[in-house]
Amino acid sequence: MKSKTKALPELLKIVARYRTAGKTVVFANGCFDLIHVGHIRYLEAARALGDLLVLGLNGDESVRLLKGPGRPAMNQDERAEVLAAMECVDYVILFDDPTAERLLRELEPEIHAKGTDYSEDSVPERNIVLAYGGSVRIAGDPKDHSSRDLLKQIAECRPSSRNE
Repeated sequence: MKSKTKALPELLKIVARYRTAGKTVVFANGCFDLIHVGHIRYLEAARALGDLLVLGLNGDESVRLLKGPGRPAMNQDERAEVLAAMECVDYVILFDDPTAERLLRELEPEIHAKGTDYSEDSVPERNIVLAYGGSVRIAGDPKDHSSRDLLKQIAECRPSSRNE
């Protein structure tokens, strides 16, 4: 099976082919430290916004800086493999920058999708996306799931309250 995880030069060619065919490219990004249902809902909603979903995945060093010591729970290669296995994700690209600004400048997707923990005005990369003519969209269900909470439940060895 051919890997969906791509380096930037190859991904630029893929995105250009889609754009030439008149297709809409959507970019989503995040740490996806411990995959949960909120992630699935976000990615499926992001994919529904266009024809191609490119997922920018924070690398291990970036996750450590954003989430703190002991994170990520899974290394970047494992996270990329799990995410690439999802039907809604077309391609995955790893990055170690604090935000996805560099990737957005390079790829210039028509839509930059962020989760519901943001508003369209609070997305950190908003100005970059608007500057090249793209749009920012909020995707997914309400932010009531988190890797942090799952890791805490696991550490405390207690069942999820959703199952009670």
